[in-house]
Amino acid sequence: MREGIHPNYQAVQVTCACGNVVETYSTSPEISISICSGCHPFYTGKQKLVDTAGRVERFRQRYAKHQKGDATPKES
Repeated sequence: MREGIHPNYQAVQVTCACGNVVETYSTSPEISISICSGCHPFYTGKQKLVDTAGRVERFRQRYAKHQKGDATPKES
């Protein structure tokens, strides 16, 4: 291998939004993630709804009329 062209492979801490910290190796100086094995529903067995910018609420408001029994869509 040629000297001086490869990135520095170092120990780094991966920090999750839930507060969990895991140490691993990477070429990046620091890594932050939004979900990890400590808070992911597959590993915890708990359902967790991640709402980004109110998208779920907008969906519920938009389709609330269909839940009330109004099966005909309104033309716009």
